[in-house]
Amino acid sequence: MRRLFPVTDMTASESDREWSLDELADAYAYPAEAAARPWLRANMVSSLDGAGQHEGRSQPLSSETDMQIFGTLRGLADVVVVGAETVRSEGYRPARAREVFAARRAAAGQGPAPVIAVVTASLDLDFSLPLFTEPLVPTLILTGAESSAERRAEAERAGAEVVIAGDGPGVEPERVVAALAERGLRRQLTEGGPRLLGQFVAAGVLDELCLSVSPTMTAGTAQRIAGGPPVAVPKRFAVAAVLEQDGFLFTRYLRI
Repeated sequence: MRRLFPVTDMTASESDREWSLDELADAYAYPAEAAARPWLRANMVSSLDGAGQHEGRSQPLSSETDMQIFGTLRGLADVVVVGAETVRSEGYRPARAREVFAARRAAAGQGPAPVIAVVTASLDLDFSLPLFTEPLVPTLILTGAESSAERRAEAERAGAEVVIAGDGPGVEPERVVAALAERGLRRQLTEGGPRLLGQFVAAGVLDELCLSVSPTMTAGTAQRIAGGPPVAVPKRFAVAAVLEQDGFLFTRYLRI
């Protein structure tokens, strides 16, 4: 792995030095303000021609280094926020405790693994899956007040905790961020999918994007990393850091 560097400080010798997982954790650490207010970052992968997935899954666009960063970002987060369709298509399982992050998480007052929070209006989920029956900490279901009371009760019987974050059947992005923060989950990470990320972007609550640019082209009609209605004025982000390995670019962008 080559070094993650601020784009203004790159040197040839630095870009060749390998980083440990602990150093990656330092490089991707949440900012100090996340101790006082919620900080929402997204982690996504995109092909060169803009595809956020291939045949419905992100894995074909990924790499070993991408998965190391994926694990690092999870290791730093209080909560992983994900849409129901991504849970179904990617086969989500409970987040696991990792020894390499144990001391860091304990020092930050975090539990052994991040909470998984699933955003869904329909609650069309298989509540017999390990994500709901076997997590280290209960999985959260983020939904609206007008969603199915029967399905909410089924989720709770399976061991999940239901959090209302909208007045209609679905959630409101601002209320998702606030509801998680009220539970002490301020270091927030979303892994999509595209529709959920688009909602966060449109609502202006996304603080940071960690984007892996895969050196692949897929053609076809795959979704981009963010979907849904366009915003009136494009949201501006500033590049904070870049990592290169095997043709992949691992970037961090901060909201301006």
